[in-house]
Amino acid sequence: MIAASETPRPSVLFVTDLAYEARGRRYCDEDIFLTSRLRETFDVALCHPRDAAALLDGFDAVVVRNSGPVLHYQEAYDAFRTHARKSGTRVYNTLDGRGDMAGKQYLVDLSRAGFPVIPTVDRAADLGLLPRSAGYVVKPKLGADSVGLRFTERPEYPGGADGTLLVQPRIDFRYEVSFYFVDDDFQYALHAPGPDRRWALEPYVPSPEDLDFARRFVAWNTLTHGITRVDACRTPEGGLLLVELEDLNPYLSLGLVPEEVREAFVARMKDSVRELLA
Repeated sequence: MIAASETPRPSVLFVTDLAYEARGRRYCDEDIFLTSRLRETFDVALCHPRDAAALLDGFDAVVVRNSGPVLHYQEAYDAFRTHARKSGTRVYNTLDGRGDMAGKQYLVDLSRAGFPVIPTVDRAADLGLLPRSAGYVVKPKLGADSVGLRFTERPEYPGGADGTLLVQPRIDFRYEVSFYFVDDDFQYALHAPGPDRRWALEPYVPSPEDLDFARRFVAWNTLTHGITRVDACRTPEGGLLLVELEDLNPYLSLGLVPEEVREAFVARMKDSVRELLA
């Protein structure tokens, strides 16, 4: 029992799907580790994303982590966001992200604005804006984990699909690299040396130019509090192009970083959640 003079610890509802199976990743291991460390500072309870809207009123904050692609429970996710906004519940990541949290419209917007991103269009009338390529990628704007993705020889857009599908040229790249941030603070980077093995990741030491690239997208996003993963590919010419700006529930690959990096990440995440609650 808490004595009258003691201040109760903040309570956190940690939203995750421990049973979700992802290719090359074990979401459950990461979230079991994270909740064990967050319990050092907060009172923590776990729930499935389908249950979050019904439970969030009983907690000081909700932390959304490895909850799987939203498209598998879109109605429940929309109800959660609506309820959280109406009730003023503090959600981490905050619900003001402009990246994957809001779908993949940002890839079209950034492409139009001239950012270093894989060229992307979402209308048949704009297919001519794409560079010539040996092949093209067509995928749902609200997709995730390659659900609905297909490859074509020519840029094509099904009739009546304007605004729902993205079309991009297939990019030759040397490797993929991901930059991990808590709020605006860079934490670590990992890269996949083999282009055909996305999740065979190794620690990566970014150059100042690499960090400038990643920070440009973090600044554009204006997420108030939360974890962001900036995914990019290295072109044969040596430049970086944005692949994804993951600000909803990015997998962190914490098991692949040195212990001191992992500990620094946990400490920074705790501080970020505390700042959200302040």
